[in-house]
Amino acid sequence: MINNEINETEKLKKLAKFKTQLEKQITDTETHLENLKILSEYVNKTLLKKGFKRAELAKSKTAKTTTLPPVMEYETVVPLKAVTGDLLANLYISQDSMRVTIAEDKTFNVKTPPFQQFLIDRVLNKMQEKDNEGANKSETVSNKNFSYKLILDGDTIREIAIENVTADRLRELKSSIHWTLEKMYEKAENRSNAPDSLF
Repeated sequence: MINNEINETEKLKKLAKFKTQLEKQITDTETHLENLKILSEYVNKTLLKKGFKRAELAKSKTAKTTTLPPVMEYETVVPLKAVTGDLLANLYISQDSMRVTIAEDKTFNVKTPPFQQFLIDRVLNKMQEKDNEGANKSETVSNKNFSYKLILDGDTIREIAIENVTADRLRELKSSIHWTLEKMYEKAENRSNAPDSLF
């Protein structure tokens, strides 16, 4: 009986000691966790601070790069307007390419004359054929030949992209595109102003 009581007392002492150790580990773990949180917060603040400075530095470098030299040396924007002053399209001219973007409030149908008959067949296709013939005779490099691409939305013209434009063709292309769009605009205006019916 006495031995049983001694064994029970020893067990209780061991459990009490173990409880104390557990509580100490819990306290140590909580302290460690708090320290980790403080350290993590410090690291986050440092990263945000350094990251912001790097972003600002990159921004200033980008701004410096884009302003030197001026963009106008590389690309010119020419507004193509009707006689009435309405904007028909914008002509973007780079070193060896052109891009014609139709004004958002204008709708030009690819089937409206003289787009296909004049601009495509007599101007763009002729320039392309001439370069292709020259390439066959080894007069020009094939990957530098004149080429164009129409970007359509159904039958509506959205953009004309022209590649490998030589300096001597620039003026002809500009005037041909402008004249074509003016004629198409006049036809569209005449149709919209025409009376629906005489009866």
